[in-house]
Amino acid sequence: MHSLPFTAEPSPALQFDVIIAGCGPTGAMLAAELRLHDVRVLVLEKETEPASFVRIVGLHIRSIELMAMRGLLERILERGRRRPAGGFFAAINKPAPEGLDSAYAYLLGIPQPVIVHLLEQHATELGAQVRRGAAVAGFEQDDDGVTVELADGERLRSRYLVGCDGGRSTVRKLLGVGFPGEPSRTETLMGEVNLAAPQEEVTAKVTEIREKEPRVSLTPAGVGVYRVVLPAAGVSDRTEPPTLDDFQQQLRAIAGTDFGMHSPRWLSRFGDATRLAERYRVGRVLLAGDAAHIHPPIGGQGLNLGVQDAFNLGWKLAAQVRGWAPETLLDTYQAERRPVAEDVLDNTRAQMELLSDGPGPRAVRRLLTELMDFDEVNRHLIEKITAIDIRYDFGAGPDLLGRRLRDVDVKQGHLYGLLHRGRGLLLDRTERLTVGGWSDRVDHLADPTAVLEVPCVLLRPDGHVAWIGDDQQDLDDHLARWFGESAN
Repeated sequence: MHSLPFTAEPSPALQFDVIIAGCGPTGAMLAAELRLHDVRVLVLEKETEPASFVRIVGLHIRSIELMAMRGLLERILERGRRRPAGGFFAAINKPAPEGLDSAYAYLLGIPQPVIVHLLEQHATELGAQVRRGAAVAGFEQDDDGVTVELADGERLRSRYLVGCDGGRSTVRKLLGVGFPGEPSRTETLMGEVNLAAPQEEVTAKVTEIREKEPRVSLTPAGVGVYRVVLPAAGVSDRTEPPTLDDFQQQLRAIAGTDFGMHSPRWLSRFGDATRLAERYRVGRVLLAGDAAHIHPPIGGQGLNLGVQDAFNLGWKLAAQVRGWAPETLLDTYQAERRPVAEDVLDNTRAQMELLSDGPGPRAVRRLLTELMDFDEVNRHLIEKITAIDIRYDFGAGPDLLGRRLRDVDVKQGHLYGLLHRGRGLLLDRTERLTVGGWSDRVDHLADPTAVLEVPCVLLRPDGHVAWIGDDQQDLDDHLARWFGESAN
């Protein structure tokens, strides 16, 4: 299989197990997950320096859980700011419902360069190599691996290549994978700025104008600091970064004042282009993060979706490299994650419609605002946005099967503290089961005090429940399904 452009020459000897194109959050997280299993990883980043703009992103509940599973949460909390887990869906200002099924029921706001740095640092501490100023120009795959050619002509050889190189992914384009969807129709300004006006004045004015223009948002993000979202219609060339003057002009046109806007922290614009890769894998080349899906940032799901892709793919690809993966394990990456991306694309489409100008969208928005006063509706939407509602199809069984397990109390403290190594885990309340010949891949905790409503659960390395029961033979069958043949 050949992907142009590429210069046909003898392939170099195998140097790496996995090459990752792109050192954003998805690529860095994937590199760390692979290194937990001693996979030789090289991350190629075309940019010579990390991004300098300080855009604030939000880690949703499921991503926060994943950070806790790998022992990363404390260092991330030091650099982030907790916010209530509500008001995400189409910026409809409703509080989070009580009793969300997580020990981490909050949003964690953190500057994007900071989270990228922390994840990259985590990967390199585990032994991943990162090369900046190294752009993929071509590649060729065969039965044994992938030969990657860089822009400077250097050729590298690995078993697998993963494109984590963003919405304009070079890897996806060279791979010839279709990226169908809708082009951008609506442009929006987003940034963080200082406002001189009192908060009461800002809040009152925004409440007044949002009836007619729901895409306007000025949300406090610190003392005198606001996250600002404005329609970008009529603003300067979309190919150029927006300016403070653009924001001031738009706000004056909409609100009659710019509230003394000054000293921007960061300014950007985004469109509502929505696209999904037709395939996540072709042979030994895979796609993850924005290389596989793009959508408007409404609801703040993009970074989270990519990091969760990495968690799903990492242990499976490592199993393939290490030689113990069941035959179809790597195929479950696309089977599980592509439907999740489809759902995110659909809910962002819906949210953009609810933010549209016009009597129809405004009427639907008013109706949904009323419906969200019902706990079941609000809970459903929050669980969807924060990705704690995901249930992978593992076949018939209790509702918990295929879902992630919350960070329950166990005799050693908390469940997620047992998952730092990225291995499977049998949580056994009967104290009579065993992982036997899978002990090199799966840990075992016999704990009758564990806070579970079922006898035992088998967790995959990504924290999803792969089996529920108390029968050893049934457990062995599922250990083989997810973790390959027994070593005995």
